[in-house]
Amino acid sequence: MIFNQTLELETAASILKLLGDKTRLAMVKILSENECCVCEFVDLFEMSQPAVSQHLRKLRDSGLVKERRKGQWIYYSLNSSYPYHPYVLQVIQGVPSQRYRIEELETQGKRISCD
Repeated sequence: MIFNQTLELETAASILKLLGDKTRLAMVKILSENECCVCEFVDLFEMSQPAVSQHLRKLRDSGLVKERRKGQWIYYSLNSSYPYHPYVLQVIQGVPSQRYRIEELETQGKRISCD
């Protein structure tokens, strides 16, 4: 899919800077395939909850990621209403699938650890 919308150079640079961090890039790739909770990202990246939350906050504040509350838990997914969603999908298209990470969580019984 070719993204036909013309991006301002500054907008493209901001998006690429946001995705330039390998953890956030992996998070976005995962979120393009799955909805995830903070606790799942903590396990996936073996990072502290505050560190994971900082990455997610940057993604959420940009509008690229949205959150859904279920009780005390917050689930994150890509925001298809994000104005540059097609551009982001085009950027992450070449990133290797992170499905194996989710499969490892499932194997360890941690995939739905927030319910």
